[in-house]
Amino acid sequence: MRDRIAGIYADGWSRIVATMIRFTGGDWDLAEECTQDAFAQALQMWPESGIPDQPLAWLTTTARHRAIDRMRRASTEATKLRKAAAMNPEPSPYLSDSEIPDERLELMFTCCHPSLSLEAQVALTLRSLTGMSTAEIARAFLVPERTMGQRIFRAKQKVAHAGIPFRVPPAHLLPDRLPAVLHVLYLLFNEGYGDPQKARLCQEAIRLARVVTALMPDEPETHGMLALMLLHDARRPARVNADGDMVTLAEQDRSLWDQAQIAEGAAICERALRRRRAGPFQLQAAIAACHATAPVAAQTDWPQIVGLYTQLARIAPSPIVDLNRAVAIGMADGPEAALPLVDAIAQAGQLNDYYLLHATRADLLRRAGRTQEAADGYRAALDLAPTDAERRFLRNRLRHR
Repeated sequence: MRDRIAGIYADGWSRIVATMIRFTGGDWDLAEECTQDAFAQALQMWPESGIPDQPLAWLTTTARHRAIDRMRRASTEATKLRKAAAMNPEPSPYLSDSEIPDERLELMFTCCHPSLSLEAQVALTLRSLTGMSTAEIARAFLVPERTMGQRIFRAKQKVAHAGIPFRVPPAHLLPDRLPAVLHVLYLLFNEGYGDPQKARLCQEAIRLARVVTALMPDEPETHGMLALMLLHDARRPARVNADGDMVTLAEQDRSLWDQAQIAEGAAICERALRRRRAGPFQLQAAIAACHATAPVAAQTDWPQIVGLYTQLARIAPSPIVDLNRAVAIGMADGPEAALPLVDAIAQAGQLNDYYLLHATRADLLRRAGRTQEAADGYRAALDLAPTDAERRFLRNRLRHR
């Protein structure tokens, strides 16, 4: 029973919160508290009475009644009193889950409004759209709970005081605003992807990506982002060994990969690309599909990956893209062809504090037989590596160069 309620919580939290934010006139705290109260009541009642036929409607109605009661008791807030008095406390007896307005897209765009800092966008998205507690979010981002609580509080205050509208932007603003939503969701995914203890962030990001694609089915970049997440996440079981050490893509046990998830991600990517509006997420998903669908590492289509990175560099240029393109060229044409490209990136000075620049150069030098230079590169990377697993990997490479 509790597992079924947990599933309803995961799927329904953001939908009910979004509905309640609009119902309460933009009072985010009240909306979240009343939604939480509704789920708490469900945990008490449903094990005995059974789960209702329309659980979201039951929860929304319970949350509405709680909000009305709270607003009526706030006797010093005359505006809310008038609003509560105008509301019909009794919902339609014919209310069903399908009749509850789905306002999650409005909630996403509000959480990711450009007037909020990226940190505020991420915190507000996690709190409002996933139902994670402040303590859980703080643990995921390795900050004190008090710090994260203040961050979420300030974000909500900014939404209220700046008059940020609770709506999807008009069509002419959508192309400029959608990337912020996609960026925040993919940032959540990446935050969980590198650390097994944060895996829930990946699952929440994938779940929210599915929501976005369902609500915006004509936007190919939303599908590209979902495909990219699925393809990366499918390889998760093989990324570390039993000792917790990193395993390179070429050395991973492909029998551990989730083939059904790979097939889904590749199909979503292919359908998105057919729209002929290729964006950064679609191209990255296509690259991930090349890796994930190759039966063995030796059969990876590196020339195609080079072409995809070249296209990606044209529409979304960045030093990281240039570095990844150099890696692909090194695999397609040999390390000597890639080293001048990596050296040019290093000379530009944009990635000198990025450990993977040094690790990539060291690996190319190792493959080219320049072992002493490779050792220097691995040491430089080791000084910058952010996690124990990455440092262990580099030490091993240094020993066996």
